[in-house]
Amino acid sequence: MNAYYEQDADLGYLQGKNIAILGYGSQGHAHALNLKESGMNVCVGLRPDSSSCDRAREAGLQVNTVADAVKWADIVMVLLPDQYQKAIYESEIAPNLQPGNTLAFAHGFNIHYNQIVPDASINVIMIAPKSPGHLVRRTYAEGNGVPCLIAVHQDATGEAHQIALAWAKGIGGTKAGVIETTFKNETETDLFGEQAVLCGGSAELIKAGFETLVEAGYPEELAYFECMHELKLIVDLYYEGGLSRMNFSVSDTAEYGGMTRGPRVITPAVKAEMKKILEEVQDGRFAKEFIDECNGGYNNLNRLRAENSGHAIERVGAKLRDMMSWLIRK
Repeated sequence: MNAYYEQDADLGYLQGKNIAILGYGSQGHAHALNLKESGMNVCVGLRPDSSSCDRAREAGLQVNTVADAVKWADIVMVLLPDQYQKAIYESEIAPNLQPGNTLAFAHGFNIHYNQIVPDASINVIMIAPKSPGHLVRRTYAEGNGVPCLIAVHQDATGEAHQIALAWAKGIGGTKAGVIETTFKNETETDLFGEQAVLCGGSAELIKAGFETLVEAGYPEELAYFECMHELKLIVDLYYEGGLSRMNFSVSDTAEYGGMTRGPRVITPAVKAEMKKILEEVQDGRFAKEFIDECNGGYNNLNRLRAENSGHAIERVGAKLRDMMSWLIRK
């Protein structure tokens, strides 16, 4: 594993270049503002009717259409939702790229699954912060950074690796550490982690625990606190020091109960299903399913969203969170 820090990256590979950030969401605003404050020439590419145009301008950023931003730029970072990238690439990005330009991504989905196939004359790189965009921005403003992944898919100019490292430095990543990977490895591990553990697995575990307690006659409020609210306390311990720190910090009762009962919940059958999920990611079945879902109008996704928002844990949680004055309201 190659890891890089401040001394390994040279901002000179970005200085004097025109840099376009396509999108101004969670990651887009962080990349744009961090690079601007690192002394780079930055513009944001958005639809003329985008609700983000005013926010970007108020932050002191130049705003252009996507096509004009690409035409102006030497380096283009695509920070649009995965499902929209292919169409926008074909209509507004590809026609305006020039040989020697650099096309950058923060996630490898569209390159890895061949939804976007850039011309061989273009550098294709990835800089993927391992953090939500608001933390990328906040840690930079505090003088720090979050760890990043970088990868090179195409090196047309011989400088793609140095450009990726410079970008990571410009957004603060080299202060925390930058790890080199591939588009394949980033994409497949990211999708698997989201589906099996971070978003899918954790949500289903929480709901199953909540339902088990409620169905046994316990108050919904207690079930919420035990299965949802207190999970953050445990995750913070994982984040700070791994499984060992969590076990050290909880009671002996909790440690013993967790170690002896946890494997009864996450059984070999669960791990076998995880392997199937990974196979669907690796062979492209999930990517095809997701693309078909988007092209078909999100019928299944909209149904699942409605089911989740209507779950009792959401109703109870909304009531209890109103009691928590310290929570950030959005």
